[in-house]
Amino acid sequence: MGESATLTISGLAREAGLRPDTVRYYERVGLMPTPERTTGEHRRYGEPALDRLRFIRGAQRLGLRLADIADLLAVRDTGACPCEPAAPLLRGRIAEIDTELARLTRLRADLVAMADQLPSATCPDPSPGTWCPPDHRVTGGRCDACSI
Repeated sequence: MGESATLTISGLAREAGLRPDTVRYYERVGLMPTPERTTGEHRRYGEPALDRLRFIRGAQRLGLRLADIADLLAVRDTGACPCEPAAPLLRGRIAEIDTELARLTRLRADLVAMADQLPSATCPDPSPGTWCPPDHRVTGGRCDACSI
């Protein structure tokens, strides 16, 4: 066993801010290489394993999927910088975030419109399944008159 492989799975997980089960899972799915073992079959890890886990965690914080992270790690393992293959993944993630921001902006506008109309002393009972008064027309789950 190499001198630098001194961390136990618990120590490695703690240093990386993960649980040992997560490290084991990453080993099972191939994100982490098989670790060195003691004569008693206990896993031992060195600094490269911690660096790899930090890379995985950083990529996950950006919202990349494990399959994408595996692809970047494969490039990284060749000694090449994974920046070029990361660019389209990051641009795709940006597009997903933009879509979600637009959805949330619409949701916020709907909530503001609803909140601005409340409370109302003349609030009639709503049509079943909506917040709309029964004399309003509902199209696609939204009240045409109230915009809610």
